[in-house]
Amino acid sequence: MATFVMIHGAWHGGWCFDALRPTLEAAGHGIIAPDLPGMGGSDAELASTTLADWADFVADIVRSAAQPTILCGHSRGGIVISEVAERVPEHISALVYICAMLLPSGMSREALKAVVAPNPPFNAIVKRHPSGHATVVDQAQAPSIFAQLSPPALAQAAAARTVAEPNAPRATPLVLTDARYGSVPRHYIECLCDRTIPIADQRHMQSLQPCATVTTLEADHSPFLSTPAALAAALITIAQGIEQ
Repeated sequence: MATFVMIHGAWHGGWCFDALRPTLEAAGHGIIAPDLPGMGGSDAELASTTLADWADFVADIVRSAAQPTILCGHSRGGIVISEVAERVPEHISALVYICAMLLPSGMSREALKAVVAPNPPFNAIVKRHPSGHATVVDQAQAPSIFAQLSPPALAQAAAARTVAEPNAPRATPLVLTDARYGSVPRHYIECLCDRTIPIADQRHMQSLQPCATVTTLEADHSPFLSTPAALAAALITIAQGIEQ
């Protein structure tokens, strides 16, 4: 049985994976879903948080997790898991990108925007934090972008829990090698109805970084809310493939 280490996306926390826990645990798997340090922190914490900080934090978790460990990233979490794989590839059986940033070495989340189509509805909900070192989202409008297919009460509750997201990690280019990061099998779970990272962008990234498997869900950007059973099933299928 596998241990799933789940890394949340921008403005979110480990709580977003709560609905997956019963199904994964019932199938015999473990799940660890931490909050990344610095999220929603003080102005000083938001200013000082780096992608390296997050990658080191998650690498420590992966080192101590029961094997086989499957490292999963949602949305912005994709850049984190890639950097973790560069650090501790020997401790990771697979990487799973859930409608996530799947970027080649040398590219940042911000740089991706220059090579994909503009997304004005998403950009409209992202606001500058007073510190100048982070962003927040318009919690009233976020459900229509993050979770338009999800149960409204769940989408609204999730939006209410969003916090400030440090700027630096999203602007930092990845530093990855074929020998380390490239040695870990990659899997992608794409979401067809995503309004945050549209399917065209997800598939563009897959063309840059081909994956061992691709699973397609009829889901919004929050499949853990809109299609939790299908997302859990996809993760279990990946785990079964590792065990064979």
